[in-house]
Amino acid sequence: MFQQLRLKWLPGLMLGLAVNGAWAQQPAPPAPSTALSLKHAFEAAWARQPEALSLTTQQEAAQARRDSADSWFVEPPALEVAGKTDQLDSNRGSREYEVGIAVPIWLSGERSSTAVLATAEIAATASRARGAQLRTAAAVRTAYWDWQRARVDVTLARAGLENARELAADVAKRIKAGDLARADQHQADGVQATAEAAVAEAESALADAAQQLRTLTGIGPERSSGGVSAPEPVPSAATPTQILETAHPAVAELRDRVDVARRTMTLASVQGRANPELSVTTTRERGASGESWEQTVTLGLRIPLGSGSRSRSRVASANAEAIEAEAQLQIELERLLAETEMAHQRVELRRQQVAAAERRSDLAQASRGFFEKAFRLGEADLPTRLRIEFEAAEAERERARARIDLAAAISAQRQALGLLPE
Repeated sequence: MFQQLRLKWLPGLMLGLAVNGAWAQQPAPPAPSTALSLKHAFEAAWARQPEALSLTTQQEAAQARRDSADSWFVEPPALEVAGKTDQLDSNRGSREYEVGIAVPIWLSGERSSTAVLATAEIAATASRARGAQLRTAAAVRTAYWDWQRARVDVTLARAGLENARELAADVAKRIKAGDLARADQHQADGVQATAEAAVAEAESALADAAQQLRTLTGIGPERSSGGVSAPEPVPSAATPTQILETAHPAVAELRDRVDVARRTMTLASVQGRANPELSVTTTRERGASGESWEQTVTLGLRIPLGSGSRSRSRVASANAEAIEAEAQLQIELERLLAETEMAHQRVELRRQQVAAAERRSDLAQASRGFFEKAFRLGEADLPTRLRIEFEAAEAERERARARIDLAAAISAQRQALGLLPE
């Protein structure tokens, strides 16, 4: 019977050790300001993203396209210079010099359509950046809370190891005093070995979680100190539909993509042919040596013929892009509405889980105190104390995990609503 109890509770005792350290001997946490916050992690990760590095250049390019639409001409004017002479033939002194300027001009409706498209592209550039920020925030939030869970596990495992050592030392003293049997010492030493293995496993998991976060942020989070970060602010009472329709970056990105496609289609339908070209040329010439110079001015207009198939191709491509973006927008709206509702439910369930875990931990901690005193007075045996330690540690672990899970659920809810880390 004793052997069965020892095998049953030995694997779990290393968790029981965490309770004593977490409640009775855990030092006060350092100032929260020294910890790596979620907002800091997100800002560091976003600064490394290609979209962030190229955002300024993309904005300048979009603004340049908008400025070009305010020009009087489609493209800059072209200078034409030509000369003609008979010096290599008859050499009678015939000369002709021609200087002109050619100016491409807008088609009917092209200038206004170009301006509208450029304005839509400016908005699309900004919305694409916000969408990229939200996607970065999703990755950072997942890695950050995984790292926080790993930190909690390490803290509890180390506290458990410390208490395992104290328990083993206490058992050794009582064996010398004749209060316990040698088998109890073996059991206590086995608990200590299990606790050491638990610390190694927890630290390995923490290293993996820290590496994932470092890959995103470029920061070594394992070097930061401080307690568990506070949860993000709970989202406002606005309905999910209102938030999705007004401010969600994913929705705005797709809507701007639809707008750009529609504007592109409008411009392509206007550009049915190449741009006309207006030219002004002055010519100075003489027929032979000794004759007076004559000067003329020529005004010309070059009108390219239309190319219907090329225009239809551009219109069809832009229309296909618009149809695809509109379909994606509808799917994304439905997905986000469902995800927002599920995120809200998860937050409420996590709150209930935290309340239940705290009640269980308080009761387990009270029971642990009773049985610890009884064990010291010789009124309880070692297997019973190990079982109580295990239950108390499990309760404390559940409470710590429940608090992290609640904070992660609030982050997920904010993510579903399109809100960045704060």
